[in-house]
Amino acid sequence: MRDPYDVLGLGRNASEAEIKRAYRKLAKENHPDRRANDPKAQAKFAEINSANEILGDKEKRGQFDRGEIDAEGKPRFQGFEGFRPGQGGQGAHAGFENIDPRAFADIFSGLGGGGGARRFRFSTGGPGGGRRVETGGFEGDEDVLGSIFGGLSGGRGRGGPRAAAGAPGAETRADVAVTLEDIAAGRKPKVTLPSGKTVQLTLPKGVADGQVIRLQGQGQASLSGGAPGDALVTVRFVPHPLYKVEGSDLRLDLPVSLDEAVLGAKIAVPTLSGKVQVTVPPHSSSGRVLRLKGRGLPKQAGHGDLLVTPRIVLPDKADGELDALMRRWRDEKRPSPRGALFD
Repeated sequence: MRDPYDVLGLGRNASEAEIKRAYRKLAKENHPDRRANDPKAQAKFAEINSANEILGDKEKRGQFDRGEIDAEGKPRFQGFEGFRPGQGGQGAHAGFENIDPRAFADIFSGLGGGGGARRFRFSTGGPGGGRRVETGGFEGDEDVLGSIFGGLSGGRGRGGPRAAAGAPGAETRADVAVTLEDIAAGRKPKVTLPSGKTVQLTLPKGVADGQVIRLQGQGQASLSGGAPGDALVTVRFVPHPLYKVEGSDLRLDLPVSLDEAVLGAKIAVPTLSGKVQVTVPPHSSSGRVLRLKGRGLPKQAGHGDLLVTPRIVLPDKADGELDALMRRWRDEKRPSPRGALFD
């Protein structure tokens, strides 16, 4: 995977707010539902989500910046930097340059077994500058040494690691983007697995953003005749322009005019299943919460609620009558809404 900073189009000194804005913008622009004719849309969206998994998490971002994990969030192997499996020459020795040969001598001195005695020779460092290490051993130790060094050479040769017969295949990972409307309607989103196979995913009731769903037998095939591995699919909620998700509940800010807040009003409010009439009681202050039962996301039993918060919005342009009314209110020295809060 590419550098997550490059994926989100950010510099390494980007703030948390900048990361969040960049992710939401790109996720919205590249959602597969909006790019139905683009075969690469799903992969692009998955890449954006993977980048946000790293940079959107303070701890993971720090680990990535320090080189402790790679762009996929996997730990970097710190013990043999410079070593490349299967290469000869200097690259094959570079990982052992700082290792005390006596450490290997201590290891091999404890190896025993049947057969005639023999000696093992290997070198550390690059050509011309390395040190040769010679230590005792036995004929029967070749498989033991192969298990130590075989993995570093790609598992080739007599002593390479042997795959256990019947071992299951490896797990694979994929992301699936879902909209809140999809969840509310119970639709089955399609996900393309690393194998190239596309399957329809059944979302469990009460599914959460970031939840991992295991698809048994949909991972990599076994190399030793065992069962296929599983596919782990991470559910990603597409950011919604209106709603904020809180578990199975949804929050919606409802703009209201000053007269609607003072006198009360009936206002058509959008929900995931269509518009409904909401009564804003007279004298409703900004921040008051109106609860619409069962208008949220599905949960294990029933649905969550839609929490509507009125937000008073004043006109952009000056209104002479309104200004005159407000001046009269001010001159009458009405009680402060803050009371003794700041006294």
